[in-house]
Amino acid sequence: MKAKYILFILAAGILGACNKNLEIAPPSNVTPENYLVEESQLAAYAIKLYEAFPTFGYFDGDVNTDIAARRAYDVKYTPGQWKVAQSGGAWTFTNIFQCNYFLETVNPRFAEGKITGNTANIKHYIGEMYFLRAWTYFDRLQGLGDFPIIKTTLPDNKTILTEASKRAPQTEVARFILSDLDSAILLMGNAAPSGGKNRLSKACAQLLKSRVALYEGTFLKYFKGTAFVPNGPEWPGKTKEYNASYKFQSGSIEGEIDFFLTQAMEASKAVADGITLVNNTMAAATQVSNQDFAVASEANPYCRMFSATDLSSFSEVLLWRDYDLGLGVANGIPNNVQAAHNWGFTRGYVDRFLMANGLPIYAPGSGYAGDDSIQLVREKRDGRLWLFLAQPGQINILQPSALGTHATPVVGYPDILNLIGNHDQVTGYMSRKGNVYDGAQLGNGRGDVGSIVFKGTEAFFNYMEASYEKTGSLDGIAQAYWQAIRKRAGVDIDFQKTIAATDLTREALNDWAVYSAGVMVDKVLYNIRRERSCELIGEGTRNMDLKRWRAMDQMIATPYFVEGFKLWGPMKNWYKASALTYNIGDKSTVSDPAISPYLRIYQKTPSVLAYTGYRWTMAHYWSSVAMQHFLITSENNDVSTSPIYQNPGWPIEANRGAIGF
Repeated sequence: MKAKYILFILAAGILGACNKNLEIAPPSNVTPENYLVEESQLAAYAIKLYEAFPTFGYFDGDVNTDIAARRAYDVKYTPGQWKVAQSGGAWTFTNIFQCNYFLETVNPRFAEGKITGNTANIKHYIGEMYFLRAWTYFDRLQGLGDFPIIKTTLPDNKTILTEASKRAPQTEVARFILSDLDSAILLMGNAAPSGGKNRLSKACAQLLKSRVALYEGTFLKYFKGTAFVPNGPEWPGKTKEYNASYKFQSGSIEGEIDFFLTQAMEASKAVADGITLVNNTMAAATQVSNQDFAVASEANPYCRMFSATDLSSFSEVLLWRDYDLGLGVANGIPNNVQAAHNWGFTRGYVDRFLMANGLPIYAPGSGYAGDDSIQLVREKRDGRLWLFLAQPGQINILQPSALGTHATPVVGYPDILNLIGNHDQVTGYMSRKGNVYDGAQLGNGRGDVGSIVFKGTEAFFNYMEASYEKTGSLDGIAQAYWQAIRKRAGVDIDFQKTIAATDLTREALNDWAVYSAGVMVDKVLYNIRRERSCELIGEGTRNMDLKRWRAMDQMIATPYFVEGFKLWGPMKNWYKASALTYNIGDKSTVSDPAISPYLRIYQKTPSVLAYTGYRWTMAHYWSSVAMQHFLITSENNDVSTSPIYQNPGWPIEANRGAIGF
């Protein structure tokens, strides 16, 4: 297994100098004619592109949403401050080029019998490259929507490159991604030839297919009738002759929605039916000693799935990153989890977790103990919150003999005052998901815990949501998946009881997923969304979900204030009274208790643009295309001659914010 690290380093050295431009071919001395001619070389080439996968513990897809916040606000929530860049941005083809080079080189050689090695293994590695191209294109789909579909490497010829810059409608991009994933599914085995779950497998491709199809199906549903979908009013693609007569492959946008949701159901079921949920051996308790909690957590398979050094035995894990200190391959995951590194869960996220009896916290008879302390917040709650919300006094380290320099043996009071730089716990609510109890792991960048990339549990939620969006009801399969997830979480499996007790007006105060296109969804769909966010706590999917649900429109007219824990109650005594200053301009350290008893993260100092709350503009569902790309594909710098069109609501002018519709 350790050989994979050698391959990883080899691939990094061979491929590290690639340019972002479409026209740059791999120099002959870097990828010689005798490279990509035998099985191990194919395996090595793909590893470099694995760097695009996320690392657990760095939850960039969750922060700056309604579930988690950083100390610095995100400019996308302050319309006018997110600007069109002069260069760079999401319009990049580096990884696409590398995938295309591999496929156009290897496929003909393989067909001609010119690649040596085991045939099944060669097919698997070709399948990996189709997967990796699909992964890259899905990133572009989320960020830009319409995007050029490039299947080959291109010569250094402006005419050819300009022609290749034509943007394909997003439905075609999504279908192209599914086609690549179908190729990956066909070619890859149930297990990788080597490396086990450290390499991609057929189930990974099926899971990603379900994710992409669900994304596109729901995006089209909720953005229907807007400039964000092909043939919608003011769709900028219509301004270019090459898209002017575009027709959906299924005949209508409704047909496309049905197509993608059907694909999502089929692919997700293929994964979910092969998954056995990891056992959660800890039932949420009202009282348990910190020592007992730590010992039980370290022994709990469900907790260990996020903190073990070897994740190969966990049935839910489809792909994970392995690390080895002896080979100098390490991570900072343990540090990031214990220090919370400048992010925390919001009050809105914590409040949406149910009680163990299946009732929302506000429902009569729920048994909610209140939020005057974090201990009370956790009492009798959904087992996932009980397990993964850190509480001051909890034991972090059970093997302290070789404590690393960044170890925090006991959970302290959250550093909401930013006294230790980027290690501050900005909201007061800290995650302990992935906590490592071995002190030796806590040196700076000295961790070697595994990092989950793909977890099969997502397929349960993809099926539940896709089936409900498609049919308007929950079939028996979706119900069984939902009950299994809740049972593992220690929550009453009667989800109908939860649905009946849900008050959307209460949930809407803090959970953006109540809305799609500025309108409240029904209670069943909301609870499917709620369950998804609670299970995938801190795993980086929230921004993707909010975007496809079109769940930020309500902030166009009504500001949203990000809140943390209930500072203005007994927990204020954790801090020196003199340190909690407010209403003194930019010297204020916390928000005014007269505004809210909850810490308002950005409503402290009036000079902060988010002081008056998060706001939204439609253009921000996608990023803009940078000016550079218009200029290099135009004639005499006349951007109107470029085949590229700008995304809805964005100007074709650098350093300007969105201009609306």
